Amino acid sequence: MARIALAEVPARQSLADRLAGLSPARRERLADAGAGLMLAVINVMSLLAYRDQLHPAWLALLLVAAQGVPLIWRRSSPIAVMITIGAARVAYDRIGFGFAPFPLGPAIAFYTVIDRCSPPWRWITVAASAAGLTISLTSPGDRSEPYQAIFQALIFLTAWVAGTISRGNRASLQAARSRAERAEAELDREAARAAAGERVRIARELHDVVAHHVSLIAVQAEAAASQLADGPPQARRSADIIGQTARQALAELRRLLGVLRGPGEQPQTRPAASLRDLGAVIDQVRAAGLAAELQVRGTESALPPGVDLTAYRIVQEALTNALRHSGAARAGVTVTYERAFVTVSVTDSGPDGRAGPPPGAGPDSAGFGLAGIAERVASCGGSLTVGPVPAGGFAVSARLPVR
Repeated sequence: MARIALAEVPARQSLADRLAGLSPARRERLADAGAGLMLAVINVMSLLAYRDQLHPAWLALLLVAAQGVPLIWRRSSPIAVMITIGAARVAYDRIGFGFAPFPLGPAIAFYTVIDRCSPPWRWITVAASAAGLTISLTSPGDRSEPYQAIFQALIFLTAWVAGTISRGNRASLQAARSRAERAEAELDREAARAAAGERVRIARELHDVVAHHVSLIAVQAEAAASQLADGPPQARRSADIIGQTARQALAELRRLLGVLRGPGEQPQTRPAASLRDLGAVIDQVRAAGLAAELQVRGTESALPPGVDLTAYRIVQEALTNALRHSGAARAGVTVTYERAFVTVSVTDSGPDGRAGPPPGAGPDSAGFGLAGIAERVASCGGSLTVGPVPAGGFAVSARLPVR
């Protein structure tokens, strides 16, 4: 017996897994098939004890079975199912068969029409059901008592209320699902717009860095050409070509920047930010109420301007997010210098219930969030790790190649 019981457990689990793997529509069809066949069997079994008093018995059994089997298709064809089951019930009563089963099949079909069909079909079904009940109650037999009419009316009134409630719940659920889908789509659009804006901002900042170096190349090439006035002609010609190419590249960069900048927007003339400026960012964050600490590991070394600027912006944006959104009381900034990489990490202590900062508090950042940080890391070919930490709080860590 123990072996049999143990063997039945995997079988039940396998059946449950198979049912869970079915689509919602197939599960509904399977449930309707089980309910319809079970109701037909119950109706037939309820009449077997009286089959000697039913003439012809086969017709009575067929009519009561027809009040259950069509429920298999009640969701896909509610009107046809209502007509079939209603006609079978009215025919059973009109012929004069006694011992009629409980009208559960007609009530379920009526409920389905009220739940799933349009208003015209619902009102037609209500009128047809009232007419069918009148015919059945005036048929031969013991159905002329007043309580019979009240009983039948209560059954169909209950089915109407249940169908109306179900239809309203389904409409509310669909509306909520639609709102959630629209909100998710709007969030995706906002993230895409933020990422696009951050790409433009990165391009502008990189332009300032690259243009500076290209300008130096042009100046040095012109100086070399002047010093080679009495030198070999080929050397002077090479210096002229370098200077001319640098000036062309600089003009092309300025043209591209004109496309990226908005109307009337002036180029940035201040020096590009770098990790050496993090002290000012930390001071701004502390003034806004977030206790921030800076720790530098490794030997500080000169970084490529683009990487230096990107690392600075990542720390600035991560501190802005911690200040504005996390509700943390403390944050730690770590800058780690390696031979071929620089890693910047910002970890906050998690929410502690303090009030948020006043509007405009915190470092001077555009506030593009994690999407902007990801764009900046990708622009340098680095790797980004974000997420909660075991001790509580949230961490942002970016590892950027410097070669």
